[in-house]
Amino acid sequence: MSEKLLNNAVNKIRKRGIFKADIALVLGSGLGNFVDALSKTTRIPFAEIPGFPISTVEGHSGELVHGFLGDVSVLVNSGRVHFYEGYSLDQVIYPVRVLNALGARNIILTNAAGSIREDYAPGDLMLITKLLNLTGHSVYPDAAQPENIFDAELMDLVIQTAHGVSVPLKTGSYAGLNGPSYETPAEIRFLRLKQADAVGMSTIHESMAAFQLGMKVLGISCLTNYAAGILDQPLNHKEVMETGIRVREDFATLLSELVQVISLKAQ
Repeated sequence: MSEKLLNNAVNKIRKRGIFKADIALVLGSGLGNFVDALSKTTRIPFAEIPGFPISTVEGHSGELVHGFLGDVSVLVNSGRVHFYEGYSLDQVIYPVRVLNALGARNIILTNAAGSIREDYAPGDLMLITKLLNLTGHSVYPDAAQPENIFDAELMDLVIQTAHGVSVPLKTGSYAGLNGPSYETPAEIRFLRLKQADAVGMSTIHESMAAFQLGMKVLGISCLTNYAAGILDQPLNHKEVMETGIRVREDFATLLSELVQVISLKAQ
């Protein structure tokens, strides 16, 4: 996506409101209620932003939101697109580029993911410590993928914040696949051998792009289901949505407190 298109998007967004913040979030399936905690919100549907891809997946509202948590300015992509929806890699990471161009230097990427571990149950939240890119695609076509994409200082803040608000938090590795179908039990056994703790269909390329842009990156998964073969039952998107709804208050509490802590740390 060209710099001209990016600048055009930023100019159009800024005509609708403040839309400037140091902290940005991307909300995954069923997690969009976080924006309800914001005050003085201004919303722009993705369809009205030049170059923005439109989500076709249930649970992704598809709007850019600016608002405040107390006096902290926040940018939120409520919804995202996935590579499996037929978009190019440039289109998938374009919303992250827009957030960065609007001033965001810290980004919290959230997603719904399947648990590969029996002791990580649906409803648990997991801080992503490592990425396993199994999509076959990279935003670094001419260089090796960085080993430590997620910011160590911010990860420590997440753990401390979760403890402070009594929200249980697991930690682990996230394996990203293309989708759109759920993984087979055989694929999950393979991922276990690769020491993956959760699996999903997003976040990988957004994380890479944000890191490449110099942003401090965090990733948090809401474990919405056990991956294929862990339980003797089929997987479905309805379960993902229902679990997201069940734990979204804890998730919103953690994110709200985390935004405040990151803002104070940056001062």
